[in-house]
Formats: sequence, structure tokens, C-alpha cells
Amino acid sequence: MRTILLALSLCFTLSVVALSQNAPNQAPRTTQAGRAGARLITIMGTIQQDGDELRFVTDQRAWNVDNPETLNGHEGHYVHARAYVYPDKDSIHIVELKLPTASETEKDNMR
Repeated sequence: MRTILLALSLCFTLSVVALSQNAPNQAPRTTQAGRAGARLITIMGTIQQDGDELRFVTDQRAWNVDNPETLNGHEGHYVHARAYVYPDKDSIHIVELKLPTASETEKDNMR
């Protein structure tokens, strides 16, 4: 009887640990998907630092970033960003940030 109780306790503990590890990965999707009026797009631009503030600047406009910690270490870089866009607030929420390939950078420099 003790062995069965111990086995059940171990199974329960492992299932709680497994579920808690998946929770952080699922929470942002729910939060992001629930952002009213926002569209998820891919944009390219440069990260500019204006004093203590970091901004995402494209050819068309400069965006305020509501999660600027995602930009840390990319100051001055030309990057791809997947972001939720709020044009009425001139604001974006960056979901993913990555450096473009060499060919993408060369094409953009030729314009």
C-alpha cells in the first residue's frame, strides 16, 4: 500500500512540474492574441537609442516599443521584428527579433 501511495505521489509531482514548465511558453501566446485591435506583422528597421529610450525606426516612421527590454544589445542594428502594431499609439510590442541575412542587408543598402 505504501509503495502505491508513493508511486501516485511521484506521478502527481512529475505532472505538476511538467505542466508548470509549459505554462510560461503558453502564457505569452494567450496574452498577445488577446491584444485588442493589434495586428501581428513582420517589419524591418533600425534600433535607435534616444537618451534612455530605445525606438524601432523604419523608413516610414519611428515606433515606441512597449517592451524595450527586447531591444537591449541591438542598438544601431538593422533587424527583423515580428510585432503587434498599434498605429494609433505609434507603439509596437515585439514578439521576436533577429538579425537579417547578409543578402537582405545588401539589398536594403542598395536602395
